[in-house]
Amino acid sequence: MRTVFAAALVASTMLAAPAALAQDGEATFTGPRIGVIGGYDIIRPGSTEDSDIDGDDQSVDGFLYGVEAGYDIGVGGAVVGVEAELSESTGKVNVNSTDPNYFGFGEVGTGRDIYVGVRAGVLATPSTLIYAKGGYTNARLNVLASDGTTELRENFELDGWRIGAGVEKAIGTNTFAKLEYRYSNYSNANFEFNNGAVTEDFDIDTDRHQIVAGVGFRF
Repeated sequence: MRTVFAAALVASTMLAAPAALAQDGEATFTGPRIGVIGGYDIIRPGSTEDSDIDGDDQSVDGFLYGVEAGYDIGVGGAVVGVEAELSESTGKVNVNSTDPNYFGFGEVGTGRDIYVGVRAGVLATPSTLIYAKGGYTNARLNVLASDGTTELRENFELDGWRIGAGVEKAIGTNTFAKLEYRYSNYSNANFEFNNGAVTEDFDIDTDRHQIVAGVGFRF
């Protein structure tokens, strides 16, 4: 939980930057943007146990970090846009079948996560945007196994959807900081072997919660 508090503290500090910085020029939420993100990431089996995978509820958490890009259009006091994100996470679990908290996917580490979606919001002030977002996410869980010499290069690929909400603060005319919460649900997956073979898709129910702070630049 210390990671959560640290991310929130960093974000609140950035979002509380003096309004005078935005008064150097007119803040805008229109045009292309790029940024970096970081925060708390937790993934776990959902309200129904993972189909076709033995296991009880157990969470895997870690630090999320990545990059994002998007394009926004201001329409009066509203903003709509598209965005994409590529991130990684440090979360991992090392368990065995005798562990009463056995995670549904076995011994795994959270890998890369791809997200594409849309967002829409309203201006609470000329330099503050409150928004909601939603879209498609594809995540990877890397299998953690080794014979002491060779590590497996195999993984689960999870498909699902994401929704979220956040606040973005313009700092000057071209830079911004933001804080957002996102929830993802994955409903199907497949397993890819190190020889390139891929299983058929199977049903799952896996939840993901993230609290993310970010900073970026708007062109």
